[in-house]
Amino acid sequence: MGKGNAAKKNTRPILAILGAAKEDPPPNIETVMGNAEVRFAPDGETLKSILPGVEALFIWDFRASELRDAWSFADELRWVHVAGAGVDAALFPELVESGVVVTNSRGVFDRSIAEYVVGTMLVFEKDLLRTLTLQRRKEWRHRESGMLSGKTLLVVGAGPIGRMISTLAKNLGMKPSAVARTAKPEDPDFERVFAHEELDAALPHADYVVIAAPLTDETRDMFGAEQFGRMKSEARLINIGRGKIVDEAALTAALREKKISGAALDVFREEPLPPESPLWEMDEVIISPHMSGDFVGWTNALGELIAENFRRWSEGEELFNIVDKERGYGRSAPSSLRSGESGAVSPRDASGVGKRDDG
Repeated sequence: MGKGNAAKKNTRPILAILGAAKEDPPPNIETVMGNAEVRFAPDGETLKSILPGVEALFIWDFRASELRDAWSFADELRWVHVAGAGVDAALFPELVESGVVVTNSRGVFDRSIAEYVVGTMLVFEKDLLRTLTLQRRKEWRHRESGMLSGKTLLVVGAGPIGRMISTLAKNLGMKPSAVARTAKPEDPDFERVFAHEELDAALPHADYVVIAAPLTDETRDMFGAEQFGRMKSEARLINIGRGKIVDEAALTAALREKKISGAALDVFREEPLPPESPLWEMDEVIISPHMSGDFVGWTNALGELIAENFRRWSEGEELFNIVDKERGYGRSAPSSLRSGESGAVSPRDASGVGKRDDG
């Protein structure tokens, strides 16, 4: 099953939404509400009570990790959609080993995240952090600033977000390369694509290093003291991927010791970032609360994607944004959400789920 489980039934499918209340459902899912029995779980405890019989689950509002605690209550689950691009919190072993299809919201946030990255690079290059500090002091201090044109950019992660970052960077005259699972001698979006194992060799040449990779076994703790030691002393790190890709203690030390010049961080190992973290107090660090992709209207775009995938699931069509559960990330996004070809792919068989398959 997996591509049309609901189509085989005469009754309406049962769906659940984790992280939303009946009084405040996600926008643009009217067609879902009208064609399915929808149960709402504002929190993980409520999910346990409503999950039996549920065939599809939409995870809203960063609550993917709560599914694991409720997993033993899933007896009919066939499809899980995560309202975000990253799905690492949802990929616990029982779900990965089951036949449940997982989809994500890849494509919705690409442009917004890429603009955030360009914005932080401009803040660094134009010395705007110092300008704002001097403004608050009412201190007039003329100085020169840099230009992004001609700077080298290394994007760790060559998915749609990384490619959008490259596109915007090239428009500003930057020279982008990437690190991906495998090397590519030619790529339309990057001057060069390095393999993961070539990261250390690529780092010394980059003025800006942007982490745009998902959290997987390959990327976890990918950046530590050794990597920061290989970067240019004038280089900056930007992380919009996952916090656990970076050793924050090593990053803090590298900033203090001037091994790198700055960092813009939207994701952290622990969120919210604890008040005692020294990163809060560092002059050349930009901290944002995991919001780089959240543009005005993003919930509407997510609702549209969920509604379209529900229609496809109900009518037995191929789903958008199937996640490779072994690798930990999705393959492509709908063409309506990004430039390029359609992201429809054949879902895997979803004939078994939850406690019925764990044995």
